[in-house]
Amino acid sequence: MMQRYLEVKKETPGTILLFRMGDFYELFHEDAEIAARVLGLTLTSRDKTSSNPVPMAGFPFHALDGYLKKLVAAGHRAAICDQVEDPKTAKGMVRREVTRIITPGTLTEDSLLDPKRSNFLAAIFPEKERVGLAWLELSTGRFQCAEVSLVAQSRKNAKPFAALRTGPTGPRLEALFDELARLQPAELLVSEDWRIDPVVVALGTIPDLVLTERAPWSFVPARCVDVLKNHFKTATLEGFDLEDDSPAVFAAGALLDYAREMQRTGVDHVMKLEPHRRGSNLLIDDATRRSLELTRTLRDTRRDGSLLAVIDETVTPMGARLLADWLSNPLTDVPAINARLDAVAEIAADRSFAGDVQSLLKEAYDLERLTARVATLRASPRDLSSLARTLALLPRLKARLAGRHCAKLRSLEGNLDLCAEVRRDIEAAVVDEAPLNVAEGGVIRPGFNAQLDEFRDLSNGGKQWIADYQRQEIERTGITSLKVGFNKVFGYYLEVTAANAAKVPPEYVRKQTLKNQERYITPPLKEYEDKVLRAEERALALEQEIFSRLRERVSQECRRLQQTAEVLAQSDVLTGLAVLAVRSNYCRPQVVADPVLDIREGRHPVLDRVKLSGEFVPNDVRLGRTGDVASPDLSTAPHILLITGPNMAGKSTYIRQTALLTVMAQMGSFVPARSAVIGVADRVFARVGASDELSRGQSTFMVEMTETARILNSATERSLVILDEIGRGTSTYDGVSLAWAITEFLHDEVGCRTLFATHYHELTELQTTLAGLANANVAVREQNGDLVFLHRIVPGAADRSYGIQVARLAGVPRDVIDRADVILKTLEADHHKETGELTIPARKPRRKIHALQMNLFDADNHPVMSGLRDLDPAAMTPDQALDELTRLKSKAREVAG
Repeated sequence: MMQRYLEVKKETPGTILLFRMGDFYELFHEDAEIAARVLGLTLTSRDKTSSNPVPMAGFPFHALDGYLKKLVAAGHRAAICDQVEDPKTAKGMVRREVTRIITPGTLTEDSLLDPKRSNFLAAIFPEKERVGLAWLELSTGRFQCAEVSLVAQSRKNAKPFAALRTGPTGPRLEALFDELARLQPAELLVSEDWRIDPVVVALGTIPDLVLTERAPWSFVPARCVDVLKNHFKTATLEGFDLEDDSPAVFAAGALLDYAREMQRTGVDHVMKLEPHRRGSNLLIDDATRRSLELTRTLRDTRRDGSLLAVIDETVTPMGARLLADWLSNPLTDVPAINARLDAVAEIAADRSFAGDVQSLLKEAYDLERLTARVATLRASPRDLSSLARTLALLPRLKARLAGRHCAKLRSLEGNLDLCAEVRRDIEAAVVDEAPLNVAEGGVIRPGFNAQLDEFRDLSNGGKQWIADYQRQEIERTGITSLKVGFNKVFGYYLEVTAANAAKVPPEYVRKQTLKNQERYITPPLKEYEDKVLRAEERALALEQEIFSRLRERVSQECRRLQQTAEVLAQSDVLTGLAVLAVRSNYCRPQVVADPVLDIREGRHPVLDRVKLSGEFVPNDVRLGRTGDVASPDLSTAPHILLITGPNMAGKSTYIRQTALLTVMAQMGSFVPARSAVIGVADRVFARVGASDELSRGQSTFMVEMTETARILNSATERSLVILDEIGRGTSTYDGVSLAWAITEFLHDEVGCRTLFATHYHELTELQTTLAGLANANVAVREQNGDLVFLHRIVPGAADRSYGIQVARLAGVPRDVIDRADVILKTLEADHHKETGELTIPARKPRRKIHALQMNLFDADNHPVMSGLRDLDPAAMTPDQALDELTRLKSKAREVAG
């Protein structure tokens, strides 16, 4: 036994081996020690009398899923070694083989997966100036790939800039990082040969990304292409709109090979490879996704509180996953966006339709993941029963979809395959309340198979005979307490109390003596026992055979089932968006190709749901470009809005809500506003908040400038940019200068729609020199020294930031507030002093401070610095050096005033 264990362990390096022994999974050596620590198992040992006992731990086989979940969550991979032959018929030791290897990216069991979230397995293939990326959702069979350029494409007429930059912190792969942020893969495959490749080294800095190394030969291009062709049974990949020499294809081949190796039973439900074209979707980089909290909150990375959570009105797991996909990949094609909006509008106008569809879908099971388990031959009897129940809902759903007007809903109705024969086969064979495990028996419906019914009748008849036999023997012997019992060791027996031992007939054969009882067998009892047990065994074996054939039959219809599952998911998402629109009073956006925004009484979608009705203050947004607008009313609108005002007044909320409404519109959703004209953006950028990336050696300000640089290099006139407090991470004058220059660049060179929230009031002067920029501020009111936030965006610049009042509201001690107020008045009074020296009223003693910092870049023009630069210490005597130092000191005092 241990020899076989060691053989299997050698075949599965890097895994925790779960070795089936009877009714338990056992672990040995280091695996047992890890399991005891991670799973809370009791650590024992094998060969305790030995001088070197083997550590050992185990758990019951029926508890496998719970322990697997803990192992995977702890970052381990698990190899499951099962008994692959019947112990009753095995000659010698029962044969054991690895039936599956569990890794974070290859989970398919519902108990191990989040039903509302996709679980992607991904792979990369770096090649010169591009990286091949492939990803697979094994629990549904969705398989996609893309090429990601390492040379980012800048806006039109601008020079491309390198996305792969090497410096003290290593390489930066913005485009690849963006794709991985969108996918959030549970596991990413790389080659062992790439450990020092700058791409892989950079990926190693991404938190929580699980990198799995594979042997170099698994990434050999020719082999990867052959893996795909053999799987899809094609001579070329051109039918998938892919080239055989693409690094995306190489990544896909390596990924599929790994998935097949881990599954062991095949991945036949993976039926196509879809190329992902970046230009067909709104590009959202990693920083923007986090800042806008599209699918997870910034603070605790949870789904609750994100945009996804508040717009999710789906009623099925597959609908919830598709909604997340639509939100992560908004469209850029206006007709495609309007096709979704048409469907949402038609459903929203017919409340009975929405109610009927959701009522039906609530009864549906997760058809996508059920189909995957059927295809991999892991479906249980209960899975097939759930599949049939879901298919039974389809005729009513098809009837509700029939007669719809918009093209999208008509297409869904046409693609809804009822799979009637699949449902018929399952319903004919499987009982309504099927057990979870076929080994339990009672799976196949009575009347389906005559031979099975015969075995069952014989088994049931034998049990009745035994009951009759017990009654007969009581009458014949006069032993009223006589009973017929059964156990796995002796089979059936007659049990007689010791007090009645004298009445036992001579033909009874004693089998076991207990304290107050004797157990006997008789030839007639053993004969019927054999018939009953053989009939039960044959019935169970035949049930398993019938079920296996049925499961294989259903697996042949996976393509049809997947198509139907896609229809159910889309129906769920579109209906959910319609319910959201009606329930939350959303409007249909007018989506246009021109780069404009005209949102009237827009609301933040998250705050609008969490606040009480009437608490959120709506605001307008009007941005456009002269001569290129969808509405003449926007011909004089700016394309840059500079927003000033105090903290907590709503500047960040306002700019974020504008970006969120754009994303919602382009995913095909209605938006929280009275009306909205939204020009399609090719990219959305959000530079919001302050954070560092210590793992990459980047300070808060470096992160801010890196993200800003990407915006300036990548944004086009069709992009939407929101900026919050650019330049706050450095000195005041550096910050103002950068913010000023950035604003001018966005206005003159990029020309994109921009909302810039800032406390630099100096920037408001730009309205006099930049024709496409307008000032706005958040209205506030002071009452008896207290600050009242009106949360209303109004034209014009704010004259104050009210920082001290906000600090008072935050609970800063009164002494600090009073002191800050005195200093502020002094600074404001001395603001225009030419000397730059500010005298601050001191507590004790009186002191002077210099408010102006020497600008690092103006040092060349400073007279003292010029004098120092001209000195030649090597040619001076000590007295000359002392004289020169005295002169420079005097000059410094003169400059400082």
